[in-house]
Amino acid sequence: MSADITSKNPVVQAIVSGSAPPAARMAAARGLLPLAQDELLELLVVLRGDADEDIARSANETLTEQEPDALVAAASSVETAPHVLAYLASRADAAREVQEALALNTQTPDEAVAVLARTTPQGAVLEVISINQQRLIRAPAIIDAVLANPARTPDAERRVRETRREFFEKERGARQVAEEMRARGMNAAAEFFESSESVGVEDGLSAEDAWLIAQHIEVSDVDLDDSWLPAERLEELIEETFEQRSAAAERLVAEASAEAGGDAAERVALIRRIMLMKVKDRIKLAMKGDREARSILIRDSNKVVAIAVIHNPRITDKEVEGIASMRTVNDEVLRIIAINRGWARQYPVILNLARNPRTPLPTAISILPRLYTRDLKALGQNRNVSDAVRRQALRLSTVRTQ
Repeated sequence: MSADITSKNPVVQAIVSGSAPPAARMAAARGLLPLAQDELLELLVVLRGDADEDIARSANETLTEQEPDALVAAASSVETAPHVLAYLASRADAAREVQEALALNTQTPDEAVAVLARTTPQGAVLEVISINQQRLIRAPAIIDAVLANPARTPDAERRVRETRREFFEKERGARQVAEEMRARGMNAAAEFFESSESVGVEDGLSAEDAWLIAQHIEVSDVDLDDSWLPAERLEELIEETFEQRSAAAERLVAEASAEAGGDAAERVALIRRIMLMKVKDRIKLAMKGDREARSILIRDSNKVVAIAVIHNPRITDKEVEGIASMRTVNDEVLRIIAINRGWARQYPVILNLARNPRTPLPTAISILPRLYTRDLKALGQNRNVSDAVRRQALRLSTVRTQ
């Protein structure tokens, strides 16, 4: 019996194995045997390749005479034998409903879908095929088939091209960059770009960009602790469009140009390349990057990226002191600094936090008792902080002097 046959019917098995008399085989090829529709189709598909030309021709003729509804039912059923699904996919004259059912059937062999994608004249069928990204990734030949078919629609072409770029071209580009970096002893940078989501994509980084950023990566994966990353709702927190990334890049470029008096060409180039990376890559760079990368990403408007900076194992106390005084940093960063035991013991850090109007009010109030009296008095006159902080500072300084 053929290995393709799934039917347990002894009649079907006898005909396929050749033990049935020729008259019975011809009767089967003409569709004259009392068989269920699925068994008949399975048998006919096998007999169309029979060594007896008359039997093979009769089986082909019987297959072409099958009712459209029966073929749609067979194409839709996950119980249909794979070789029957493959046969139906090879029929360029099959009705659109049959072809769409084949494209949607999870049991249709990938090779059969590739054949269907190459030969169907139906643009709607190609759209159905292009929606199944998992199948496209598993069998990239389907992508080539869709792109080679002149009947493809703009939507079908866009989907398969996006899948190719996202899962094949991007991965290959990032892998090549990483291999070259590792060969040059830049292991930390290689680790970063091996899993990068930003290299080789249409709106991401070129290889030249990657090499520029690589010079600013100094922390290896083994030195990272990402247990702080929010497991829940992370995808919501890091969702961004290319337009949003571009706007953020221009904002930081404007700030850098103003601070440097317009003479900051190298820093501007680095800012643009970093901020055009996707959020997951910016989070990784914030934890793995050097001082210059940290100074850029701490200003990131995405809270998760900014928080990642202060989880960089190479960040210095002096940097934290400066961050504590920044009025553009995310207030959650300031709160985390305040509750860090090591940083909270450093007087310049807590003084900057108390002076910073961005520090959350409960955090700022809790810091005040640790300030020197002279600083409390100055804070009580500081119009940049909130009224509540100013009043509490005056109250504490008055109590101490009395």
